[in-house]
Amino acid sequence: MSKSLQAIRGMNDILPEQTPLWRYFESTVARLCDNYGYKQIRTPIVEFTELFKRSIGEVTDIVEKEMYTFEDRNGDSLTLRPEGTAACVRAVLEHGITGGGQTQKMWYIGPMYRHERPQKGRYRQFHQIGCEVFNLDGPDIDAELIVLTWRLWGQLGIRDAVKLELNSLGTSESRGRYREALVEYLSAHLDKLDEDSQRRLKTNPLRVLDTKNADTQAVLVDAPKMADYLDDESRVHFDGLKARLDAAGIPYVINPKLVRGLDYYSKTVFEWVTDKLGAQGTVCAGGRYDGLVEQMGGKPTPGVGFAMGIERLILLLETLEQVPEEISRQVDVYLCAFGEAAELAALALSEKVRDQLPNLRLQINAGAGSFKSQFKKADKSGALYALILGDDELGQQVIGFKPLRGQGEQQNIAFDALAAHLATCVVQG
Repeated sequence: MSKSLQAIRGMNDILPEQTPLWRYFESTVARLCDNYGYKQIRTPIVEFTELFKRSIGEVTDIVEKEMYTFEDRNGDSLTLRPEGTAACVRAVLEHGITGGGQTQKMWYIGPMYRHERPQKGRYRQFHQIGCEVFNLDGPDIDAELIVLTWRLWGQLGIRDAVKLELNSLGTSESRGRYREALVEYLSAHLDKLDEDSQRRLKTNPLRVLDTKNADTQAVLVDAPKMADYLDDESRVHFDGLKARLDAAGIPYVINPKLVRGLDYYSKTVFEWVTDKLGAQGTVCAGGRYDGLVEQMGGKPTPGVGFAMGIERLILLLETLEQVPEEISRQVDVYLCAFGEAAELAALALSEKVRDQLPNLRLQINAGAGSFKSQFKKADKSGALYALILGDDELGQQVIGFKPLRGQGEQQNIAFDALAAHLATCVVQG
């Protein structure tokens, strides 16, 4: 017997009953980005592998173990994008849209791919929304990105469930000095480090700070601190960011172990974390990457951005029961028609109503059926009201109007008054 067809492990279908919440979340973020002056960019999901090796770093876990990489028919090495920043940098370079110091504020949305062990909130195909800003080097734009996310949490009703963690990684020079001190310290305690941290000590020592191993964390208590190696420029920048967050009333904590998993970060790094989702606690993260554009072959161009995981934030909304009631209702009004003449009249009438109320979610019964069966479908649709049109109503040029979710008696509404009545009951209420 042949194996039944199914989705690839870690790559999930988003079913019709789930998509209303996704659309609500995505439209909320998109509207907020528009309001802050960010313009959408759409990049391909496949890029040359070299792009990610040069940007993310060849000794990162993503490049070493997690990318979906393959050769195409031309022999080129291609990779499904594991994150969004590198593609944005490639796009601004290719199209020259940051030339001459032009400021670019952009946002993106789409699927990303990493070959990880699937678990709740972590998948091999996952979705992100991110913002990127080029050619602004002050702490004011770092603060704006954080303020934008803070406003989003407020709109979604999850502010009390997330916490902002901040750190500064300094410039590449100060980070290099810190790296040397950290390696020297950890090398003296090599036998107390877990196997993964011992490997990272040789390839990407700052990632040791990220370890979840309790024994290694105990060693890190007395390790050198990044703050002690910051250059003056980075310290002033970080102080400026904190001052702006204080002015905006946004609470935060300094996490000296926050380094992020990508090589291109410098100065500001931040994460929004929650304790409501178990181990998968980061819902949004980002920072500054002032050297990345130059590293990719462009002129020196400051950059800063963030990305948020849609799956985790959807899960958080569900966990906290912050899903708006209207999201679960996909139909406002369900129109039941009985008989051929009524069906024809219902089609014409419904289109006139849609012309007048373009935001009304009006569904007409399809497949005919008895009075009982149509009403059963109307109730199952989640509609607030049912409209009833049969031969008797058609003869009087009226339509039955029946509440399905609350108090109220059925009444008859004239055809030409239907849109106005629905506007009062549904669109405005």
